[in-house]
Amino acid sequence: MDTTRFDVLIVGAGAAGMMCALTAAQRGRSVLLLEHAPKLAEKIRISGGGRCNFTNLHAKPDNYLSQNPHFCRSALARFTPQHFIDMLDRHGIGYHEKTLGQLFCNDGSEAIIAMLRSECDTAGVRWCMPCSVEKIERSDAFYVTASRGRFRAAALVIATGGMSIPKIGATPFGYKVAEQFGIPMTRLKPGLVPLSFHPEEWAMYAGLSGASVEAVVSFGKRSFRENLLFTHRGLSGPAILQISSYWEAGKPLSIDLLPDHDVREIFLQQRGSKMLLSNFLAQYLPKRLAEIVATQWLENKPLNQYAEKELKALADKLKAWQVTPTGTLGYSKAEVTCGGVDTHALSSRTMECNEVPGLYFIGEVMDVTGQLGGYNFQWAWSSAYAAGQAV
Repeated sequence: MDTTRFDVLIVGAGAAGMMCALTAAQRGRSVLLLEHAPKLAEKIRISGGGRCNFTNLHAKPDNYLSQNPHFCRSALARFTPQHFIDMLDRHGIGYHEKTLGQLFCNDGSEAIIAMLRSECDTAGVRWCMPCSVEKIERSDAFYVTASRGRFRAAALVIATGGMSIPKIGATPFGYKVAEQFGIPMTRLKPGLVPLSFHPEEWAMYAGLSGASVEAVVSFGKRSFRENLLFTHRGLSGPAILQISSYWEAGKPLSIDLLPDHDVREIFLQQRGSKMLLSNFLAQYLPKRLAEIVATQWLENKPLNQYAEKELKALADKLKAWQVTPTGTLGYSKAEVTCGGVDTHALSSRTMECNEVPGLYFIGEVMDVTGQLGGYNFQWAWSSAYAAGQAV
């Protein structure tokens, strides 16, 4: 089989892969982008409900989870949200800000995909898609044997993503490449994912499915204040997705169901009231949740019939409801994969492996996981740009 030569081979044509390809090609490098899926950038396409939450104006190292927390600092500083916004502006793509600095595309995710593809084509990137990689070898250079040919390059970039959402093509390919070349990995787990509970323990709350409440959800030193959503199987919503990346199996979460209120003080003021507890709580909580709290946590009766210590205990529970999930809904429902290629083995400036010159890892395949709200796309752009400047 003839071997076609390039300067750079990139495996994976998602957000990180395309950004790296166009960055390297704009520097005059010959680049081949290999992608196993028949449809380009499905994860971009489905993100943000099809609107693509492509970055966050507030992206900073604190918004990322990694066993090497300072690793992301250099790349984020060199390719910022504004750099990506400038690219959108050049292409005339509109966007808008939602809550907490999240930027969404006015024209939908397809506009972002088309922009990246256009930038790649203009810069002279070559495409090989759909194309499955069968073997990677390294001697004087990297040799990739694929379903559509054999290719050689001095630089090989792995941009294959994590395990999340296997139905759109996620595979452990990138982790296997790391293993092949002796690159250490950190423990993998689903991130930004709904949490599940034992059916019997959750039975009293299952009827709340669809109800949501603004809450503060905490685990250890991490807290997030956003909506919490009750489901048939457990808890979801932005606050839960955020904390899920930090949560450790078997340990409880603490939930403040009334973050804006001093509940002890409210009960103290209302102790003489003849209003039923369920009706009283319904002023502050969704009606169905108020009824469950009043009937399942206590016996539902007028406020003036409770002892002061009962109301204090209820107030404390509403401010720090302890729940212990049995697990998550897994990679099929996870937005990202926590863990991955150990960044201690990589250069924070270039994303190149310290022990395997010419081998680079970018994006989600690495042990850098963003919080919910556009941070993972920003990491894709920033890490890809860093590698694209170096290959």
